[in-house]
Amino acid sequence: MAQAFRLRDDSDFARCESMPDDTFDWLETDYIGELLHEHYADRDPMRIGFVELKKLVMALPGFKERPGHVVNEKILEHIQAAWIEQRQGGRKSEDEE
Repeated sequence: MAQAFRLRDDSDFARCESMPDDTFDWLETDYIGELLHEHYADRDPMRIGFVELKKLVMALPGFKERPGHVVNEKILEHIQAAWIEQRQGGRKSEDEE
């Protein structure tokens, strides 16, 4: 059974079986954080609101909403935290440890 937030393993991020290999959805928060870091390296995730964050994610190549899995504030918080972690060089904040 799929979990709300899937964590990456060392080889690759977990993919939903029903999604094509070249797409990802809202539940792949760690992967989205990596992509945001790559595509928007000049942006500070701490200064981006959730409305703008949602737009940035939806503009990422390969992003596809999965029917029945709408985004909510908790998912956006996880995405923002993953982006912040990437910006800090992959270190988790003290709150996450």
